[in-house]
Amino acid sequence: MQLNLSKSVYQLGCLLLIILWATTAASKLGNLNQFKTELAKQVFSERFTAWLLIAVPASEMIAATLLAFSKTRLYGLIASLLLITAFTLYIAMVLAGYFNKVPCSCGGVLKWLGWKAHLVFNLVFTAITLITLIIHLKREVRDKE
Repeated sequence: MQLNLSKSVYQLGCLLLIILWATTAASKLGNLNQFKTELAKQVFSERFTAWLLIAVPASEMIAATLLAFSKTRLYGLIASLLLITAFTLYIAMVLAGYFNKVPCSCGGVLKWLGWKAHLVFNLVFTAITLITLIIHLKREVRDKE
């Protein structure tokens, strides 16, 4: 029973992360001009903003793709943890008043959330990512024994 629950949680975690990254990347790429405009309103330099315009949706698509295949899933989980942690830290900095401008350049339904709700959403996905990664690593150790 424990193995089946663990397997189900693992599969659901991977699926939720694939959906998260694929939809947010698709939203940004589907309206690249709007994403570019929103990024330009951020506090970042123009050069860094130009880099983010490509790097953010590309990273999200890469993470989703890596998660889709069992041989690359560990890398997808690591990429997911790095991405969700970076986005969560940014939101925490926004809520702490670190930035004087705080437009949201998020994709999908996330752009309709307030900052506090977005932080909660990200914390939930951080937990999902960590749980899924831990299950993955435990399975790797078990399979090597």
